[in-house]
Amino acid sequence: ADAVSAGEGPPARLALRHSPEMPSGRLTPEAIAIALARHMPADAIICDESVSSGRDFFRSTYGAEPHDFLQLTGGAIGIGLPLAAGAAIACPDRKVIVMQADGSGMYTVQALWTHAREKLDVVTIIFSNRRYQILLGELNNVGAGTPGENASRMLNLDDPALDWVKLAAGMGVEAARAETADGFADLLASACRGKGPFLIEAMI
Repeated sequence: ADAVSAGEGPPARLALRHSPEMPSGRLTPEAIAIALARHMPADAIICDESVSSGRDFFRSTYGAEPHDFLQLTGGAIGIGLPLAAGAAIACPDRKVIVMQADGSGMYTVQALWTHAREKLDVVTIIFSNRRYQILLGELNNVGAGTPGENASRMLNLDDPALDWVKLAAGMGVEAARAETADGFADLLASACRGKGPFLIEAMI
């Protein structure tokens, strides 16, 4: 700073606290981000592997309570659930909230058992669109056109459909499903007030 005569910079300033209006009705990624802005506690740690569903997270949460944000840096999928375990073990006095795409979550689903076994204070939000949406987007980006039946079967998670409430329960994590914005906000508020692992399957 001295070498370039930068001098004293302005003091760091947090964004003004601001919560967007909570929508009702259909559950969307935007509604999830707004609910997070309204209900995440101060000093929460957000672990983000929502992939294609969470790209607009910052617009709704810049005025939320102060929080840390950890995310996938690219090159692999499956980091979300174990990243949340590590954050919760490192900072046991802080609420950890993980935004997890359903497809990539299946790569490391066993981390839910760790959440339960270690009684970690983690709220898991599964973005359940029952497809590898990011890969469908990549097919389009390379000009592959509309995927045929076999390609679609490899990219869809609906035959049979994943049931994250049952998957979580089988590993000892309490869970519930949300199909509306209102229902999701109520579940998230309750989970953020509680302690210990809880999973919300958000049907988007």
